Amino acid sequence: MTMLKVESFRVTQMPIKLPRHSVEAPELSLGEVFYPLGFPTQLRTNSAEIILHARGLWSIFSKRFDTEPVCVDVHLVDGGPAECPPAPEVRLAKPLLLNVADANNHSVADLDRATTQIVLARATLKHGSYLDYFFLGCAPLCHIASRHTTPVHAGCVVHNGRGVLLCGHSGAGKSTLSYACARAGWTYVTDDASYLLIDGGERLVTGNCHQVRFRPSAGKLFPELDGLEITPRAAGKPSVELPTVRMQGMTCAVTAQADFLVFLNRSAAGPQELVPYGRDAARQYLCEVLYGPEESLAKQCAAIERLLTARILELRYSDLDWAVSRLEALTRDGR
Repeated sequence: MTMLKVESFRVTQMPIKLPRHSVEAPELSLGEVFYPLGFPTQLRTNSAEIILHARGLWSIFSKRFDTEPVCVDVHLVDGGPAECPPAPEVRLAKPLLLNVADANNHSVADLDRATTQIVLARATLKHGSYLDYFFLGCAPLCHIASRHTTPVHAGCVVHNGRGVLLCGHSGAGKSTLSYACARAGWTYVTDDASYLLIDGGERLVTGNCHQVRFRPSAGKLFPELDGLEITPRAAGKPSVELPTVRMQGMTCAVTAQADFLVFLNRSAAGPQELVPYGRDAARQYLCEVLYGPEESLAKQCAAIERLLTARILELRYSDLDWAVSRLEALTRDGR
């Protein structure tokens, strides 16, 4: 056979189509756009049930920000044990964030590309709170919290046009005081997870104003909560979680300008008072939860420095009504 015939033979052959490898995740034929916390997120999956779960998590949010979409792919594979999978192990190997429970339940988030690939066993769908808490719910948030915002472990409420971030570690009373302020006529933004927008020169924060979460003991403080069922959770302490639309007369907002950072100390001995709080201590607290690529971290640190231009105070209290009144005076008089 001459070389001319060989070349002619090559041109006329159909390209070889290789079958999908047995370890490849299924192709994704379904998709929908959601806006968790107002940020565009493209979800693709091979499961209508995953779409339904996503609607339950995010359909209440509308588009607020024109940012590059986060991309979340969820591949559902057959099989899996009947019992709930273990809590995943989380590892950060920049730019990848790995979340691995077992061979059939894991995810890989690429923080540089704002994409997350999730593989889940079909049996895991039986455990809705596990699916939502460890995989689906946090898939876009890891990008929102490292690419578009700076996460702040704080509640946020507004009074007299001034926003107050209620800061403190778990158990400090952020949710309780946020809700107490809302009951007193304040505007509610979030109970314990605020997100400071990276872009722009303002101290603008957003959060999930559609839900409020309480410890079961909150019924002793707020009679309307007494006797409510504890919401099933995959992890964390037991809680009562309620949509704010069920809270009669509660005013909510999706964003607020942070004018005050107030660190809560409800177990301090001595008089109840509002006193100055150290800027360096506040900076250390705000930086504890940061992660991601170096470029994003630099922007987040700059956003924190903007936030630290707000008044920084410590609220020492034991009486909840006194705390609300003292904060009202702060937003009214600035001191």
